[in-house]
Amino acid sequence: MERIVKRAFKFRFYPTPEQAVELARTFGCVRLVYNRMLEERTHAYQHEGRRVSYVESSALLTRWKRTEELAFLNEVPSVPLQQALRHLQAAFVNFWGKRAGYPVFKSKKKSRASAEYTRSGFRLRDGQLTLAKMSGPLNIVWSRPLPEGAEPTTVTVSRDPAGRWFVSLLCEDRIAPLEPVESSVGIDAGLTSLVTLSTGEKILGPRNSRRDSRRLARAQQALSRKAKNSRNRDKARLRVARAHARIADRRRDSLHKLTTRLVRENQTVVIEDLAVRNLVKNHKLARAISDAAWRRLRSLLEYKADWYGRRLAVVDRWYPSSKLCSICGSQATSMPLRVRDWTCAHCGTGHDRDINAARNILAAGLAESQNACGGPVRPHPRERERRGPANQETRPAREGVPATQGGG
Repeated sequence: MERIVKRAFKFRFYPTPEQAVELARTFGCVRLVYNRMLEERTHAYQHEGRRVSYVESSALLTRWKRTEELAFLNEVPSVPLQQALRHLQAAFVNFWGKRAGYPVFKSKKKSRASAEYTRSGFRLRDGQLTLAKMSGPLNIVWSRPLPEGAEPTTVTVSRDPAGRWFVSLLCEDRIAPLEPVESSVGIDAGLTSLVTLSTGEKILGPRNSRRDSRRLARAQQALSRKAKNSRNRDKARLRVARAHARIADRRRDSLHKLTTRLVRENQTVVIEDLAVRNLVKNHKLARAISDAAWRRLRSLLEYKADWYGRRLAVVDRWYPSSKLCSICGSQATSMPLRVRDWTCAHCGTGHDRDINAARNILAAGLAESQNACGGPVRPHPRERERRGPANQETRPAREGVPATQGGG
């Protein structure tokens, strides 16, 4: 049975000089409204002990537009400004619900430059997208078709640090589940290989990543030698951003291709619950772990398995997948990271560390599905006795509120 899901379709476009100026002005106004409203709400929270609602924020924005100081806000579309207030409201709701920290100010250099338009702020007709207060449509490269009969609910225009312009259209799409298959696979995430499958296959990350890293290093070195606030420094910063964008694009493309293949070929995919936030505290491996993008890999598997009627099982992070022999089940006393191949002392079987771990992860995930009791697979009894109660580290919301800051 087909499912109806919300799906974003992202395309690159090339604005005219006039459109680029108008969009840049809109981005600046969106950032200004967000920061000023955050300052107002923080002040009300600190000095009056009250929470400002979205309705109050919207009314305050209307008063701002009538002042001489902020009259220029009337020159840009009103919809992106209202959406900025909604995003700020959502940030406060997450903070109050202790799901996130206190909202922070948007930076001109570090924050993503974007503006969101709802249905009243754009028109899509005959393959041409026209935004509010623009005389002509955007020059979009339609690299793939939208779903038949799709009506976008929101359009988000953004510019990345490399100077590329993108438009993202959020539409409803019908997803047909895949035909059931009998195969299952366990996945062990690694650094030498991006993932190792229980079938024995090792999949590397994007090719030529070392060449991209060298290009990035040279660009960063050149940037460090440029004088601050100079034109040459701006050019060097753009070269660094383009090198970062190339690496990120290659990583994203490889992860999408890999996860799509795994979901299509297997009915059950089993992965390990990795605490990436804790792992990156190892400064010797932090860069390699971040470059592997394990969290992104998991999120892609989660929504694709849900879309196409597959099952994603998650094994507890404390499960000793590397120490267990996948043949006899005996457990080694220790397994340092430098050990890549080992022999079981009980049955004498030689193991590749990653392949053996992937097979143990698969077995644990299938055992969990047969038990049908829900939740992650619990640690091995011996490991649980040795370690004691696990302290699951979570990221609490900050209790206090930072001092009021300006921002524009």
